[in-house]
Amino acid sequence: MPSRSSISASRSACEASVASSIDVRSTCPAEVRAPSALWTRLAPDPLAPDGLGGMPGRTVAVDWEVAEDERFDRVAARGTVDAVPEAAHSVHVEVAALAPGREYFYRFRAAGALSPVGRTRTAPEPGSLGALTTCVASCANYPVGWFTAYRRLAEDEPELVLHLGDYLYEYSTPAGSVRAVVGPETTELAGYRQRHAQYRTDPDLQAAHAVAPWLVVWDDHEVDNNWAGETAEDGSRLLARRAAAFQAYYEHMPLRRSSVPRGIDMQLYRRVPWGALATFHMMDTRQYRSDQACGDRMRVDCGERFDPARSLPGAAQEAWLLDGLRTSRARWDVLGQQVFFAERRGRDGAYAMDAWDGYAPSRDRVTRGWVEAGVRNAVVLTGDVHTHWANELPLDDTVVGTELVAGSVTSEGDGDGATDHPDLHVNPHLRFRSNRRGYVRVRYSADRVTADFRVLDAVTRPGEPVRTAASFVIPDREPGLNPA
Repeated sequence: MPSRSSISASRSACEASVASSIDVRSTCPAEVRAPSALWTRLAPDPLAPDGLGGMPGRTVAVDWEVAEDERFDRVAARGTVDAVPEAAHSVHVEVAALAPGREYFYRFRAAGALSPVGRTRTAPEPGSLGALTTCVASCANYPVGWFTAYRRLAEDEPELVLHLGDYLYEYSTPAGSVRAVVGPETTELAGYRQRHAQYRTDPDLQAAHAVAPWLVVWDDHEVDNNWAGETAEDGSRLLARRAAAFQAYYEHMPLRRSSVPRGIDMQLYRRVPWGALATFHMMDTRQYRSDQACGDRMRVDCGERFDPARSLPGAAQEAWLLDGLRTSRARWDVLGQQVFFAERRGRDGAYAMDAWDGYAPSRDRVTRGWVEAGVRNAVVLTGDVHTHWANELPLDDTVVGTELVAGSVTSEGDGDGATDHPDLHVNPHLRFRSNRRGYVRVRYSADRVTADFRVLDAVTRPGEPVRTAASFVIPDREPGLNPA
């Protein structure tokens, strides 16, 4: 049997660009939760400026199969679904009645073309404490560099990938870029569809999608930089642009019917259990937040950030999260979210208003919530800031959780390799930082979490090797970071 990295498809969802019997491409992200979700999009001309992928304006039938073996001798489920032009010929299939905790293989057929075979994995039995290896990524800016981090992530062969936002960037190509995106800044549906489709042509991203199921949440650049609720970065209303971005995002991600957009609304936050080992609380820190305090950016004196009426996840999502933490019996409760959670005071006393520092009472409610709920182990996963960080999370001078921040896939370019930073010296709970691109490999077991901060020395050159800049262990019932 070939290794995971040699399988040109993923574990529980698949994007296939199917045009004809001689043009079949496949890259496959996945979300792992019963029932399993398969996803594909038909797009023989992915860069078509109208965003429709070169497809005709009619419905196309797509056959799908899930099997217990790679040769499809033992088919477990099959069916046919319509790919409709209104959804850019994307397909979302939810497959029930698969056995827990095992691998399956799947494929699609449309217009006489057969996709490559993909491999998927279902989540384990509810009581299972078996180990799990994940990789955490964020912030992939196509023009800035090569997506080699995705290739190296695939070679690490995780069982699950968490993407914490900025899957793509809305901007046009800046001067001096390593490579170009097509089209102007994305503001309308055709542009967002075209941009998603171009990203999916990248072979390194395809390899990452091929290796494991994905759990995805957005941050800001899937829509507009630093958007907050219904407000754009420039303070204008965001409604039409937000609806277009949400539609394209759903069409290109392995999401269930529960996430079908309804105009400017889209249900993205959700809980994903992995047996008794972990519960992933996947959060949306953009759609419901109060607008950033004090005009956004870094601020030294901003009383508004202490207003208890303001919330970063929004009141309903905050209540949903706290309720889930109260009822959880998982060994590890994992918050998959976007922006810097730990307090981070700059050397000049400034705080970032777009991060949880700009919503201090909201952060306090969440942190106290998991402490009062008796959560056994709390781990916060974060993206957004383009650099690796490993942080301890104190409450009333006691460490009560840990934050692992994944550096970007490409954003900010090569970096300088520095691990020192002034913020480390004024925030002793911030334990590690690396200004290189990469991802975090996180291994969960019954007695510990191990986090490896994986880095590349350059993204302006393709094919760079990866190395581990630092590793930390979080023992069961001992929040905090221990060098591995």
